[in-house]
Amino acid sequence: MKLIASKITIPTETPSVCRQGLLDTLRENLKSCHATVINGRAGTGKTMLAIDFVQRYVRRAAWYKVDAPDTSLPVFIEYLVASVACVRPGFGRQTLERQARSFGTGGNGRAGVGCESDVTGLAEAFVYDLERQAEPLVLVIDDLHLIYDADWVIPFFHHLLPLLPAETHMLILGRGLLPAPMLRLRSKQHLFVITEQMLAFTQTEAEELFSGYGIGAEEARSALLRTGGRAAGLHAAAIRAFVDSGAQGSAQSRAVHSNGKPYLI
Repeated sequence: MKLIASKITIPTETPSVCRQGLLDTLRENLKSCHATVINGRAGTGKTMLAIDFVQRYVRRAAWYKVDAPDTSLPVFIEYLVASVACVRPGFGRQTLERQARSFGTGGNGRAGVGCESDVTGLAEAFVYDLERQAEPLVLVIDDLHLIYDADWVIPFFHHLLPLLPAETHMLILGRGLLPAPMLRLRSKQHLFVITEQMLAFTQTEAEELFSGYGIGAEEARSALLRTGGRAAGLHAAAIRAFVDSGAQGSAQSRAVHSNGKPYLI
């Protein structure tokens, strides 16, 4: 199976605002739970928060960007193993051997799973491979919501998350709420959820964003009210304000005076 390299490559974008409160929450979660879910609609800043966290605080991180065709468990496992192998060369022997026994080695595998032991066995094999190298790792799975409907997702993650080694933290990004059985892991302190409401920009963060475009705090506060603090909306408002201020400045710079009367050239 040929893998698409961009799906297991950490994005290189640089966030324009440091969201220190959320970054501190993520840092604390490394010590207090096995996984963090960042949940919100498109444009709420999930991916940029994860990128910033990895760039600032994580020495060793793996990244897997899920796509809709990854509903096949064998395909998902191939990418999951490959993402970790990017930072731990040779990783995944036990997992891939278990997959070969369960599904064979040809093709992309089937989307469904005939036996639940295939799913739990793969989860346990993956944990075994993680434990063989006891060093800190943050594993980011982006857009997991695209495959929530796959019949293996709930049993796989419900079995995997409580077993993750203390040195491994999983960061799951998605647009929809986790399936209920996985969400219940919060009560057992295996899982922490950063909600869309928590992702909303604060006034200080909005002002910092607008300041980067040379726009004042008053416009930032107005945009914050209009957008509800949604990251994409605030960025768009800041860019519009920047463009508008540039257009006004350009018009003013082209104004010359003749006999005390301004006109445009």
